[in-house]
Amino acid sequence: HQALRRDVLQAANSPKFESFAWSQGVFRTALSRNEAPEAFALQAVQEAIKPQKQTVLVLEENQTLENALRRLLQELVSSAVQSGKGIMQYGNSLDSGESNCLITRLLDIMLYLCERGHVEGGMVFQLLEDLTDMSTIKDCKDVFGYIESKQDVLGKQELFGRGKLVMLRTCNQLLRRLSKSNDVVFCGRIIMFLAHFFPLSERSALNIKGVFNTSNETKYEKDATDGISVDFNFYQTLWSLQEHFRNPALTTTNPTKWQKFASNLTVVLSTFEAQPLSDADGKHNNLEQEEDAAFNIKYLTSSKLMGLELKDASFRRHILVQCLIFFDYLKAPGKSDKEGPSESMKEEIKSCEERVKNLLEMIPPKGKEFLQSIEHILEREKNWVWWKRDGCPAFEKQPFEKKSGQAGARKRKPRWRLGNKELAQLWKWAELNPDALTDSDRVRMPSVTEYWKPLAEDMDTSAGIEEEYHHKNNRVYCWKGLRFQARQDLEGFSRFCDYGIEGVVPPELLPPDVRAKFNSKPSEKAKRPKREDARGTSAHPKEPQVAAATPETDGGGSGGDQEEGAVPMDSDNGAGEDGQKRSPGEVSGPESGQCEAEDDGEDNTKSAHSRDRR
Repeated sequence: HQALRRDVLQAANSPKFESFAWSQGVFRTALSRNEAPEAFALQAVQEAIKPQKQTVLVLEENQTLENALRRLLQELVSSAVQSGKGIMQYGNSLDSGESNCLITRLLDIMLYLCERGHVEGGMVFQLLEDLTDMSTIKDCKDVFGYIESKQDVLGKQELFGRGKLVMLRTCNQLLRRLSKSNDVVFCGRIIMFLAHFFPLSERSALNIKGVFNTSNETKYEKDATDGISVDFNFYQTLWSLQEHFRNPALTTTNPTKWQKFASNLTVVLSTFEAQPLSDADGKHNNLEQEEDAAFNIKYLTSSKLMGLELKDASFRRHILVQCLIFFDYLKAPGKSDKEGPSESMKEEIKSCEERVKNLLEMIPPKGKEFLQSIEHILEREKNWVWWKRDGCPAFEKQPFEKKSGQAGARKRKPRWRLGNKELAQLWKWAELNPDALTDSDRVRMPSVTEYWKPLAEDMDTSAGIEEEYHHKNNRVYCWKGLRFQARQDLEGFSRFCDYGIEGVVPPELLPPDVRAKFNSKPSEKAKRPKREDARGTSAHPKEPQVAAATPETDGGGSGGDQEEGAVPMDSDNGAGEDGQKRSPGEVSGPESGQCEAEDDGEDNTKSAHSRDRR
């Protein structure tokens, strides 16, 4: 105790404690001034802290000032509680009727200093958090009214970035303290403030993971009681649907729960269809007046009220709209096959959804208009679902600022219109990097020799590569190679007709034995049958003409003349053979002139020998 007393006395006599007390006294004096904060706020800071810089505080000076102001705020709240007044009315003069609340005055001063950048921007948010923590629920409503009045100033960029987390923590702490049934309006005010204060794409309020509020449990009777006007089994069936609506993901992933939900929903829909509501029931419930009122419905689950609730058009609409929301979640876009429903579930959902819509359209009054409104809302909800699935990109975009030199300049059209952004970007990179086109690592079209090396290795028998693993079995590889060959070596491409894909391989890549096989020309014997078959159809029609011309030429009908006439017929046939033998040489362009001469000489020699024998 003596050591503790000594430390306290030393702290009280220290220069920091004296500066701390001095700062409180300066600001307490400043609160009594009736001038605007602009007239004395900066002067009070300079007098209380004596900063190194005249207009901006450094880190340690900000911390000292914040501690002093938080202590001063605590003393003001304590004085307000002792006086029996509300903390936001403490210091007001009843005679003058003017608002001179000391705490409001202190907050205004700090808000001005933070806005102008004289002190750290999050200081005013810290004071507001302390004030709500020290206040009762009644006083918190007045404090929050002050926050709502200064929303535009607090939302400025220079202040929002510093204090948004503190403000979010303050509002969440208030929501935890409030009652969801007794303080519904105040909770709504806080939520509306957060929706306006934070940007639309703020991730802290988006429920990215899609967590359901499983704490919203609907309790109903499990055992039957006397005096109920409806079937107790139907009562349990109806209220058991809320267990599935509370956590739809658990129902869809468990086939047993889905079957239970489908059967219970079928019973409820059948009951609604068997007991339709009349126009008198709709007028009796007076829904038009209820729509104008603002209230939060939590229906009672007593079994004795089941008969009245079934006649209530609003009650039926709530149950059926819950079904549509449940179905809309199951059909939400962007889900994978594992997350989405099965084919059988899709069919059940489709049939149940049609029945629900028909029932909503039948419920008076204005059932058709009500259904159209619900469908429109659910359709718009899909846009938000896609937005969350895409990672919640920001809606706000910074305005484009033109430079002064380019303000009046005409916008230059792109040099190359390549059709899409990717190709234009590739062209831009090539302009910025001239070496991109000459880089050795750049992807380029290979040479024919380089491309056919794998196939040449397959053709080498010494390599021992099995036939089924040869590259010639790969159609894409062969197709690409023929395109390269047609561009770079047209003569080699022509060998494809005689030898196939292996004949296209450059000879320098092949072993000597394989090279000799593909460099030797096909023999005439192998060529002739093909050529004779090709020309056979054109040679046969000429024979009847030669036979018919022979008698007219000789002019006689003797047998000797006919025998002599047979010789010219043979000669003509020989000439036909000679023509057939010469025609392939004339057609086959790739062969050299020397080969054609040899073929003609050989054909003439054979024709002469055949005449001598005859």
